[in-house]
Amino acid sequence: MVTFSANLGFLWADLPLPAAIRAAKAAGFEAVECHWPYATPKAEIIAAVKDTGLEILGLNTPKSVDGIGQFGLSALPGHEALAREAIDQSLSFADDIGARSLHVMAGVASGPAAQASFCAALSHACQQAKQSGVMILIEPLNRYDAPGYFLNSLAQAEEIITSVNQPNLKLMFDCYHVGRTEGDVLAQLQARLPHIGHIQFASIPSRKSPDQGTLDYKQVFTALDSLGWTRPLGAEYQPDGTTENGLDWMHTLRPNQP
Repeated sequence: MVTFSANLGFLWADLPLPAAIRAAKAAGFEAVECHWPYATPKAEIIAAVKDTGLEILGLNTPKSVDGIGQFGLSALPGHEALAREAIDQSLSFADDIGARSLHVMAGVASGPAAQASFCAALSHACQQAKQSGVMILIEPLNRYDAPGYFLNSLAQAEEIITSVNQPNLKLMFDCYHVGRTEGDVLAQLQARLPHIGHIQFASIPSRKSPDQGTLDYKQVFTALDSLGWTRPLGAEYQPDGTTENGLDWMHTLRPNQP
């Protein structure tokens, strides 16, 4: 059965995070995920999760630390210690609120030294996450939304996953980012499924609700259901107007719905 997670970085972004969690529950989402929840007191997040029964699928490492980094800093040569510190703090936060995964953001960088720094940061993250059971995720970002981002293709992500060689390191497959630059989303999903830890979606090319754009998400969701995918799929799109007024897709695109 296909289920959905509300990405609260975009959906109900006008609400405080605890209120957004409750709004997601009221709208029928089965889980939530966050971008950067660190400014919200953990006790308030935990209370909202307890009240709603929703699972927090994951969060991101910071975009920058002390002015260093853009879209993360884990691939920035010369800042390895700061990257490890940010990872440790993020893992602690994730563990405290019960989040299931941590997306380690690479940052704007390129070249072999950046790859070495990123792989070292990921190895550290995977080792630190083993005790809590948090999954470590990496996500290729398209060059239009994140110019210069170190991790920009599925092939590069798979190469890094193979190199780091840790069972708790997985790919976050964002259908929107893949669709902007890498072609057939459904074929890529099917080919990469063994490496995937989480899937996100938005319309292509506008990053709006999934009932818009060029990709047939009912076909994608039906295929994932047939492939045996059971974890909630992350709705990471920019709503038109209020979030509540744009949720018809939850019924019209869910497999086996009339």
